[in-house]
Amino acid sequence: GLYYGSYMYKETWNIGVILLFLVMATAFVGYVLPWGQMSFWGATVITNLLSAIPYLGDTLVQWIWGGFSVDKATLTRFFAFHFILPFLVAGASIIHLLFLHETGSNNPTGLNSNPDKIPFHPYYSYKDLLGLLIMLFLLIIISLLTPNLLGDPENFTPANPLVTPP
Repeated sequence: GLYYGSYMYKETWNIGVILLFLVMATAFVGYVLPWGQMSFWGATVITNLLSAIPYLGDTLVQWIWGGFSVDKATLTRFFAFHFILPFLVAGASIIHLLFLHETGSNNPTGLNSNPDKIPFHPYYSYKDLLGLLIMLFLLIIISLLTPNLLGDPENFTPANPLVTPP
């Protein structure tokens, strides 16, 4: 985006940055949900970073925790966030696509490429549908055959605030 000068379309760029942070937040709260050792300490470390915000950092951290430390209340809140955030991501994606439809996307040359355009449907619709089906197939195969493939071995240890991971 920086290389192509996409930041010049402020609305599209800002919604894209908001989307980035929403997706990162969704991934983070989802990482905490297994409530293993790595999840517990990941939640502790990342939420404690918010305490660096002047004046309201400590209050914000305690509000996110639901108490004075990472506990079951935190897990409940993160589960709620993990449920709500994808809807916000979907809404922001639609807004982002509307802005992209208005402004158009950039290319590396920065030149107007209107004469080179082809219709979206059926060319790209079928191509995107095929890519989606392949990705869904791979995701289903990985999740059904090897569900713990990408998990951290330390996360199979139950969360214990008295033991830190190595």
